[in-house]
Amino acid sequence: MLTELQTRLTTPAGMMIVLSIILFFCCPADAAKVRIKDICAFQNTKEIDLIGYGLVIGLDGTGDGNGTQFTIRSLANMMERMGLTVDAKKVKVKNVAAVMVSGRISGHQTEGSYFDVTVSSVGDASSLQGGTLLMTPLTSSDGIVYGMAQGPVSIGGFNVSVDDGNKIVNNYTLVGRVPNGGKITRPVVTDPQLDKEFFLSLHNPDFTTASRVAERINIKYGLTSIALDAGTIKVMIPDSLAYPSLRAEFVSDIGLLQIVPDNSARVVINEKTGTIVAGQHVTIEPVAIAHGTITVNIESTPVISQPDPFSAGETVVTQVPRVAVDDQKARVIHMKGAVYLSQVARALNRIGATPRDIIAIFQALKQAGALRAELVIL
Repeated sequence: MLTELQTRLTTPAGMMIVLSIILFFCCPADAAKVRIKDICAFQNTKEIDLIGYGLVIGLDGTGDGNGTQFTIRSLANMMERMGLTVDAKKVKVKNVAAVMVSGRISGHQTEGSYFDVTVSSVGDASSLQGGTLLMTPLTSSDGIVYGMAQGPVSIGGFNVSVDDGNKIVNNYTLVGRVPNGGKITRPVVTDPQLDKEFFLSLHNPDFTTASRVAERINIKYGLTSIALDAGTIKVMIPDSLAYPSLRAEFVSDIGLLQIVPDNSARVVINEKTGTIVAGQHVTIEPVAIAHGTITVNIESTPVISQPDPFSAGETVVTQVPRVAVDDQKARVIHMKGAVYLSQVARALNRIGATPRDIIAIFQALKQAGALRAELVIL
């Protein structure tokens, strides 16, 4: 019976079972498991940022002024393309605003798909409220046109002014969005190699976490992943999942797998607000801590000096200073062995240390080499 069990455990499936048991007992019991999709980003999607120059028309006198020459020239050129010859010097653009249009598309979107675009004024317009974006080509950084944008601009606010200079402004009115205003005319070409593999990128790079992600995927699907570095995990798609529907299900299942991420020991201090945040792996080496404060209080008491009657003197107000020094006795904490930061925090609370005191103590501990963590001061 024992020989048969040893034989089963030496097979690939048996080794996976042993590895699963080891990982189960090695992970701390109180550590919280998280989904892979919550700590990683899938890097198999190619995204392209688009930009274009266009005109927003239909404004109620809040467009660009006559000094904005590029808006005047753009409107005159547009009219000429439509068969109307106009004198640029006589063009009024108070109902027109020049804008930059930006958007982003990915390889998952096909030709004819719609996406949102952002419209931002580049002239001296006062508001884009009520305007409509004219058809604008959107190009990538290499000059290739991937889409067209047009439609009504939504700014989510308003800008009302009257003749006497009073006005009411709600939200920012020079930047708006055109929901589904962009249409893809040229799909993004993805790398054919992405059909066979993809990459996971950790939001917080860590070698231990990357190794755990790769091991968890291998436990579920066999030897299909490897940690390339502290922030990247390469996942090979099995040949049995070559169909797009099966490949999508495979990627979805990987995102739902749970692991226990590892974090570096770090203490973050914000001296402006007195906020202290520390991770669970922060420890303090054996050390003695003595902390006391000296308070100096300076008060000035006004004293009025009156001259004698019928004299030529004047009333004089002088200040009599009084200095008081309150020297508190040092409060001593002795840590005999390496302890976690939570134990130090409880000890500091017992002696009544304030957040400012604790910040000073942590900085001194770091200088003394007793704080086993990275100290980040904001």
